[in-house]
Amino acid sequence: MPANLTAQYLKAEEEYRRAATADEELRCLQLMLQEIPKHKGTDHLQAMLKAKISKAKKDVVTEKSSGKGPRGLRIPRQGAGTAILLGGPNSGKSQIVAALTKASPEVASYPFTTTVPAPAMMPWEDVTVQLIDTPPITADYIETHLHGLIRSADLALLVVNLELDDGIEQVQDVLDRLSTTKTRLARTSYLDEDDVGLFFTQTFLVPNKMDVPDAPQRLELLHELCPTDFREFPVSAEQGTGLESLRTAIYEAMDVVRVYTKLPSAKEADRERPFTVRRGSTLLEMAGHVHKDYAKGLKFARVWGAAVHDATTVKGDYVLSDGDIVELHL
Repeated sequence: MPANLTAQYLKAEEEYRRAATADEELRCLQLMLQEIPKHKGTDHLQAMLKAKISKAKKDVVTEKSSGKGPRGLRIPRQGAGTAILLGGPNSGKSQIVAALTKASPEVASYPFTTTVPAPAMMPWEDVTVQLIDTPPITADYIETHLHGLIRSADLALLVVNLELDDGIEQVQDVLDRLSTTKTRLARTSYLDEDDVGLFFTQTFLVPNKMDVPDAPQRLELLHELCPTDFREFPVSAEQGTGLESLRTAIYEAMDVVRVYTKLPSAKEADRERPFTVRRGSTLLEMAGHVHKDYAKGLKFARVWGAAVHDATTVKGDYVLSDGDIVELHL
């Protein structure tokens, strides 16, 4: 029997993927159990959620008694979403980050140049997306804190250097290494319904160094020896080839809409800093991003946008569209 999971459950599941503390995990798991449809098709999932909740309660006590705070490395989310770059030694992750952002990570021809995860902001029109450069993953080693960063990311970019003789082997090493853990890469992000602890993160394959002479042949060999169903974006970070297509695809993978605010006394909206919210979000959810008082005291809003007439009065359940201008009234 299919689970027929509700939108509320899936939203709680998404928040669970991003949880950085035991407290956050517990809250999300409890909400997932509350929202899950109760029928035979979800009996197994309900049992797993209850087991996870029991463990999370113990983790909360341990975390508070130890005084160590959140587990693992936590990088605050910024911008419209987060994409994490993964790959083997010298795969070109830092080079791609440097080409897509204004950051200046160390880029060198020797392996393990990046030793700790490093965030940078990628511009796209009037918003930004957070990119996280990471230490390399090998057949024998992965930094333990990478699991949490991969799970909480909206997107993973699996980078392969087509100039290296062992570039294809490196990609397989990354996939094989992760396949032995509860953190996996996939075409879309989701939790396994048969194992709530098994995380899958949406992934793009990014073959780099498309400017080198043997790149087309090595790309063809990559498809043959290491097939995946990931969306693919071949680039040359050094020459700039394919970067704009990749930039746009990264932003679109965040699956957000931009909302502009306008004060009742102002003639024009603030076009400099749009709020970004998940596609399908309501006005009330967006109001909470502006300030908690707006979420609590919102009476109505006037909206200018493609889906409504100018200055249409709407309530909190109005579903926002990209480019909406919102005038909030308490």
